[in-house]
Amino acid sequence: MIFGRPTERHLSRRTASNCVPRASNPPMRLLITFLLRTPAPLLLVTPDTEFLTHHAEPPRGFEKTGDDLYARPRQFPTNLLATFPAFGPPSVIVIGEPRNTTSKTSTPWLITLMHEHFHQLQNAQPRYFQTVQDLGLSHGDSTGMWMLNYPFPYEQSEVAESFASLRSLLLSAVNETDKEKFAKLGKQYVLERKKFFARLSSDDQKYLGFQLWQEGIARYTEIKAAEAAAQYQPTAEYAALSDFEPFTTYAAKVKTETLNELRQADLAKMKRLAVYSFGAAEGLLLDRLDSKWKDGYFEHLLSTDSFFEK
Repeated sequence: MIFGRPTERHLSRRTASNCVPRASNPPMRLLITFLLRTPAPLLLVTPDTEFLTHHAEPPRGFEKTGDDLYARPRQFPTNLLATFPAFGPPSVIVIGEPRNTTSKTSTPWLITLMHEHFHQLQNAQPRYFQTVQDLGLSHGDSTGMWMLNYPFPYEQSEVAESFASLRSLLLSAVNETDKEKFAKLGKQYVLERKKFFARLSSDDQKYLGFQLWQEGIARYTEIKAAEAAAQYQPTAEYAALSDFEPFTTYAAKVKTETLNELRQADLAKMKRLAVYSFGAAEGLLLDRLDSKWKDGYFEHLLSTDSFFEK
């Protein structure tokens, strides 16, 4: 879905489904199909009003304003961009208009929406919430804020330096085009990754693994969604938006921007945000180490470690 003014235009799921046969990559067709079948409630936050769509049972306080569209006075910040069970399950994408979020314009905003929709797919797995609880990292926090505020040792010099070294090796492997050199770098990365995790406490290992699985692979999905969208012909209505950027243009730069973000990542300063580009780069690496790794992604909830053990 893409919103300008929610009462004036939006891209329906029926329209979005048109991109499925246009994605030539079979795993991406499968991913897009799963995404389209996943419950996708969305709350658009505008300066005065919140608009809810694709919710089977709109909560009290919302009034129907159109076909599958409900509204209430604004309660969330206009720059919010998050996915969580705002009204109880299923998880809801709560997002501000493009200009009020970090996306700024419609095409990056739409691809970011795919990132958030992937979180809905993660959350929709039958064992997801129980598996998160079983990590034992909440320490009594029932709000879920521990996922953002967990005291990972980002600023410990040994951790930060080891992360920087591993980050450089990851970038070298992802960017290597020679098959023989890549094979050596890939093996070296797997070995050094195990050493890095071994230096962490058990809880820190679980937290970092969880964040890489959840946020890192969601960022990886942005890259893949942008690449798939490059083959999609947008509607005339979408192309007429004042901030329109062709999907082909955006797809050509989103991977580069992610790798550049990782190249400049300082764990001590970025803290948790560093996992986004790092995990995305690991996804790109796994594509070359084992093209079938995604088949087991939801069989190994909350950690990608098993994919680096083969």
